[in-house]
Amino acid sequence: MKNQKFSTYIYWGITAFLVVAACVLLVFTMIHMDKVRQGTGFLIDILMPVIYGAVLAYLLTPIYNRVLKGTARFLRGYIKEEKRVRMAGKAAATVVSLVVLFAVVSGLLAILIPQLIASVKGLIASLPANLNNLEQWLMGILDDNPQMASEVMVWLNTTSLEMQGWINQNILPNLVNLDENALQNLGSVISRVSSGVMGIMTVLKNVFIGVIVMVYMLNIKDSFCSHGKKIAYALFPLRLANRVVGEARYIHQVFGGFIIGKLLDSLIIGILCFFLMSVTNMPYVLLVSVIVGTTNVIPFFGPFIGAIPSAFFILLVDPMKCLWFILLVFLLQQFDGNILGPKILGDSTGISSFGVLFSILLFGGLFGFVGMLIGVPTFAVLYSLAKDGLEHFLRKKGLSCNTQDYAGLDYIENGQKTYVRKQED
Repeated sequence: MKNQKFSTYIYWGITAFLVVAACVLLVFTMIHMDKVRQGTGFLIDILMPVIYGAVLAYLLTPIYNRVLKGTARFLRGYIKEEKRVRMAGKAAATVVSLVVLFAVVSGLLAILIPQLIASVKGLIASLPANLNNLEQWLMGILDDNPQMASEVMVWLNTTSLEMQGWINQNILPNLVNLDENALQNLGSVISRVSSGVMGIMTVLKNVFIGVIVMVYMLNIKDSFCSHGKKIAYALFPLRLANRVVGEARYIHQVFGGFIIGKLLDSLIIGILCFFLMSVTNMPYVLLVSVIVGTTNVIPFFGPFIGAIPSAFFILLVDPMKCLWFILLVFLLQQFDGNILGPKILGDSTGISSFGVLFSILLFGGLFGFVGMLIGVPTFAVLYSLAKDGLEHFLRKKGLSCNTQDYAGLDYIENGQKTYVRKQED
C-alpha cells in the first residue's frame, strides 16, 4: 500500500514538473521569439536535405508499396525464402520510385523551362508596346470622362515606369553589354553572380542528398513505424498507447489523402487551363497554366492568387481576353470546388468551409506558403483531437455527444440528464 502511494506521489510530482517546465518553455519562447526563430531557421537549414528526402519519400510511398507488393507476389512463385523475396521486392520498388521521380522531374524541366523562358522574354520585350496598347484602350473607354482619364493615365504611367525600372534592375542581366559603368561595378556584379551560383549549388547539394535520404527512408519506413509504436507502448499505459497509435494512423490518412489528392487535382486543373486557353487563343498559355496549376495547390485562395498576375499579363496584351480569362478561371474554380475536388479528395479533412478558410489564414500567417499548404490537414487533425477530447469528457458525465441534442437547449436537469429546450413564443 505504501509503495502504491509512493508511486502515485512520484507520478504526480513528475507530472507537475513537466507542466511547470512546459510553462517556462512557453514563456521563454514568447519573450525570445526572434532568437527562437533564428535558431529554428538555422536548424531547418542544416536539416534541409532530410526534409527534402522525407517529403519525397512520403509522396513516393504509394508507388513504392504497390511495386513492393506486386514484386513480392510475383517472386514467391520462384523463390521460397521470404527474406530474399523481401530484399528483391525492396530493390525493385526503390528502382521504380527513382525512375518515376527522375522521369517526372526531367520531363517537367524539359517541357516547361524552355517555354517559360520564352514566355518571360516575350513578355519583357513586348511590355512597352503592350502598355501603349493598354493606354490607348483605356483612353477610348474613358473618352467621355476626361478627369477620370487623366487620373488613370497618371497611375498607368507611374506603374509602367516602376515596372520597367524593376525589370531593368532585377530581371535583365547586367553582363550582356559591359560599358564603363558596368566595368566599374564589375566587382559587385561578380559578387552577386557568385552568391547566386553558391545558392544554386547549395540547393542542388540538398536535393542530391535528399534523394539519397529518400531511398533510405523508403526502405526503413517500416522500421521507423515499428520503433515509434515500441516507444509509444513503452512510455504510455496500454489504453493511451493504443490511442496514440490510432491517432498517428489517422494523421497519416488525413495528410496523405489531402496532399496527394491536392497535387493530382492541381495537375488536372493546370492541364484544363492549358487546353481552354489554347482553344480560345490566349497569350502566354503555358506560363499562365503553370501559375494557375501551381497556386491551385493552396485551398480556397489558390485560384485567385494565380489569377491576379496571370490576368495582368493578359491585360497588357488584350483587355477583352483578360475578361474572358477571368471568366475562365471562375468556371475552373467552380468546377474544381464542386465537382473535381470532392471527387478526388472526398471528405479527407472532415472540416467545414469556414474551417478551411480559418486554417489557411492562421497557418499561412504563421508559416507563410508552407503553412498555407499544410494548414488544412493540420487543422483537421487538431480539430479531430479536440473533438475526441470533448466527447470523452461528455461521456464521463453521461451526456450526449450528438451536436443536434444541444440545438435550442436551455439547460440540462441534474440527475436525470433531461435536455430542456426553450419554449418559443
